[in-house]
Amino acid sequence: MSRWSQYSLNPVDGILLLDKGLGISSNRILQQVKCLFNARKAGHTGSLDPLATGLLPLCFGEATKLSQYLLNSDKRYLTTFKLGETTTTGDAEGKLISQKAVNISSRQLESVLNKYRGIIEQVPPMYSALKKNGQPLYKLARKGIEIRRKPRSVEIFDLSLLAFDDELLTLDVHCSKGFYIRSLAFDIGEMLGCGAHVIGLRRTAAGKFDVRDAVKLEQLEEMDSQQRLQQLMPVDAGIDDMPRVSLAQDASDYFRQGQTVRTDEAPQVGLVRVYSEDVCFIGIGEALEGRRIKPKRLLSTNN
Repeated sequence: MSRWSQYSLNPVDGILLLDKGLGISSNRILQQVKCLFNARKAGHTGSLDPLATGLLPLCFGEATKLSQYLLNSDKRYLTTFKLGETTTTGDAEGKLISQKAVNISSRQLESVLNKYRGIIEQVPPMYSALKKNGQPLYKLARKGIEIRRKPRSVEIFDLSLLAFDDELLTLDVHCSKGFYIRSLAFDIGEMLGCGAHVIGLRRTAAGKFDVRDAVKLEQLEEMDSQQRLQQLMPVDAGIDDMPRVSLAQDASDYFRQGQTVRTDEAPQVGLVRVYSEDVCFIGIGEALEGRRIKPKRLLSTNN
């Protein structure tokens, strides 16, 4: 990038709710949107596979400092499984591994689904961005290398059967962070004895954000720069579940400098979102004993 192009980039700050289309990677669409906004800095809060569509919150500028807290939020998916077939990737992009006849009753299916409600142990798929010795598992998988993955505790808050027609199974899944729908398809297929893989996946919610409030790339492309900026949510939009604390001018100045401050508004423990007395969002703090708040993640002072 030239020196001129670096200086011509805009200091865009905020969160954009994007409705990702089919067949494009999360990183590629992020770069396209970043270019549309002419933004200096941008990142997403949890990737979607090219096969998947739906909600992809994008963070710009100072909002990228809070992206980790959005990554930790629960997710909701609408997904369709093809029963009777397994693939190398666990979805429709992979090569077919096995085929079996499907002869399953609704009662059998519901009995299996009951086993996947609540806290479960889930083995992540090989085709994932998880790393082994610094290398993503999907790169090893493409070389035909499979390594043992440790099961991880995840939670399904709600698992609703929307449709079951012969070989197609459609579910609404509300799950915790770190959950893999492809692993759920594989596990359910194993329990049913016929195998299964994902043929449709749409993220409908992430934390408090809903895909119905999201904008498509094509819509952004038709907007002018001012209209695009109007699509951005405030930097702190994704953390309003945290308790709010307002600091007096002196305390907020010390807090901005990285110092622990005392305030009667502080809760006993936990993370808080911190504001100055002029209602300017400063960052995230950690409540300590003695009504003290320690800076955890600070925004730039010019925001």
